[in-house]
Amino acid sequence: MGRQGVRSEPLVLSAEERETLARWARRPTSAQALALRCRIVLACSEPGSNVEIGRRLGVSDDTVRKWRSRFAERRLDGLHDEPRPGKPRTISDGDVERVIVKTLESKPKNATHWSTRSMAEATGMTQTAVSRIWRAFGLKPHLVDTFKLSPDPMFIDKVHDIVALYLNPPDAAVVLCVDEKTQVQALDRTAPIFPMIPGTPERQTHDYRRNGTTNLYAALNVASGNVITAMTERHRATEFIKFLNVIDAEIPDHLDVHLVVDNVSTHKTPTVQRWLLRHPRVTFHFTPTYSSWLNLVERWFAELTNKWLRRNTHRSVRALNASIRTWVADWNDNPRPFIWHKTADQILDSLASYCRRIDDSGH
Repeated sequence: MGRQGVRSEPLVLSAEERETLARWARRPTSAQALALRCRIVLACSEPGSNVEIGRRLGVSDDTVRKWRSRFAERRLDGLHDEPRPGKPRTISDGDVERVIVKTLESKPKNATHWSTRSMAEATGMTQTAVSRIWRAFGLKPHLVDTFKLSPDPMFIDKVHDIVALYLNPPDAAVVLCVDEKTQVQALDRTAPIFPMIPGTPERQTHDYRRNGTTNLYAALNVASGNVITAMTERHRATEFIKFLNVIDAEIPDHLDVHLVVDNVSTHKTPTVQRWLLRHPRVTFHFTPTYSSWLNLVERWFAELTNKWLRRNTHRSVRALNASIRTWVADWNDNPRPFIWHKTADQILDSLASYCRRIDDSGH
């Protein structure tokens, strides 16, 4: 005969206790341990031994006995975990608030921003404690971001225009983001580069030799990620028109062409205007002043710079041009479009918050 154990008297629950236990047992946000304890107490309110209840719920009879006894003594409060033993907390909520307020609302006398050392001296706390508080609240006094608000009177209209091209491109048309990366330098270090070894990063001299410059024109296809490029010795409207001819030749004749460009003077000369009149399928969409971040080709230029140019060496402009062509060809073998996510309204709301902060600061 199986072990059944001695039947205990069922626990007597009030209607409110029963309702609370049932709610905690099935609530998704309850800790699993608390939910199990609630199910044990509910089972103990029905006839049955601790062994039978434990077998039904998958726990030992000692566990059932423990929570039956705890609930009988302390009711619902007895189901929660008791404070664990350990070193008492040494940093109070007041200490935390004091560090946060001092970080956000004051500066040290001899510096533009707080360090963990200076804050520790000012508050009488350890550097470790200050660092832990800053990390918990995302405070980084040593970092500073920059921003520039556009004075363009057509800013809102231009943002809506360009973002609409990204999120809802027109039918039977190609959207290209066009810009120039001017004065790309062919640089060579003054000593050989030492490769990375375990425990030591790659090493190169801080100074370099200049071996000339090139100008890179690029047109990023927003839909496919493919890039059309050209490199020139000079940066004038003449070179820009030659690049427009390259774009015109690359795009099938039955498609309209929408070009996102910035406000540089070489994009607005009379010769460029006459070229546009001769090519009615091409439309320029100008980014607002100081708003090159709206032009997706800038993101592609960042990829080229960070992954290829910054740590590379080139002993001549010819070598630099060949190196860039190699990287572009590799990119176009597996192009990766950059996906625009924010709507125009979201961008404008974000900028409005900056404007409000500027107004509130009294500037």
